[in-house]
Amino acid sequence: MQVTLTEHDTTTLIKITGSVDGLNAEALSSSFAAPIAQGRVRLVVDFSSVNYTSSAGLRSLLGAVKDSRRGGGDLRIAALQPQVERVLALAGFTGIVQIFADVQAATASFQS
Repeated sequence: MQVTLTEHDTTTLIKITGSVDGLNAEALSSSFAAPIAQGRVRLVVDFSSVNYTSSAGLRSLLGAVKDSRRGGGDLRIAALQPQVERVLALAGFTGIVQIFADVQAATASFQS
C-alpha cells in the first residue's frame, strides 16, 4: 500500500494505492492522523487504486471519520472500485460516509 497526501486550498486529498489490510492499516491511520493534527479536517480519500480492504482498513477509515468530524470537518470517499464499494456497503459505511464518483465531485462537495 502507498499513501500520497496533497493539500488543496481547504481540503487534503489522500490517495491510497494497493490493498489495505491488517499489515498496513496502522500506517494508513497515521496517514489520516497527520493532516487532522495540523487542523486540516476536510479530507477526500481517493480509492480509485484500492482493490481490497479488510476490516482493519475499515477501522482505520472509521477512526479518521470520527477524528475529522470532531475537528469540525469531514471525510469524503471518492472513486471506489466495485468490490471495495461492496465491502463498505456491507459494513454500513454507505450510511456513515458520503461517497462520490470521482475526486472532483468529492472536493466540490465541501464548497456547498
